[in-house]
Amino acid sequence: MNAFAAICQLLVAVAFLSIPLVRHRFGAAAKAAADRELDRQGVPAGVLEANGLRFDAGGHETLAPLAVAAVMVALAGLGFADHGWSEPLTWAFQSLVIAMNALILHSNLTATRSVETAFRRKGDPVLARVDVAAFLKAAEGAFPAWVKVLQNARHAVVFAGSALALTAVAVA
Repeated sequence: MNAFAAICQLLVAVAFLSIPLVRHRFGAAAKAAADRELDRQGVPAGVLEANGLRFDAGGHETLAPLAVAAVMVALAGLGFADHGWSEPLTWAFQSLVIAMNALILHSNLTATRSVETAFRRKGDPVLARVDVAAFLKAAEGAFPAWVKVLQNARHAVVFAGSALALTAVAVA
């Protein structure tokens, strides 16, 4: 495998690391903004925690991107070492990363609908009256504007970097 594929994998790793870093830095402000919006809507405090909604870098919001980044770094190391397992593992894991990132993108694009559906499934009358779009907009507004640009760049790096790594392995 060539070094180009390994460099692409390192870029994908950095892209995935951006998720928990941004959530760690701005998640508390997003939660506070979401709490203020829920308070404005007359929804009792604590509803976020009670329903597992977070904006910080805790739990799977950190572990999943860190795991993906670790796998990408390991694959890059195998690629730089010209190890025989680098190519088949690249095919397997880069394909998974493309699929996972497609799910992340879909989740980002359908967040309002997904949260509304989740709230309805709970059957809680308090959750049923939440204006989810306003609640999510308030949380999103607590992140700096450049985070939206970073999010789009992250998706582009993950999709393009994965596709280029797979192409490099295919022609090697």
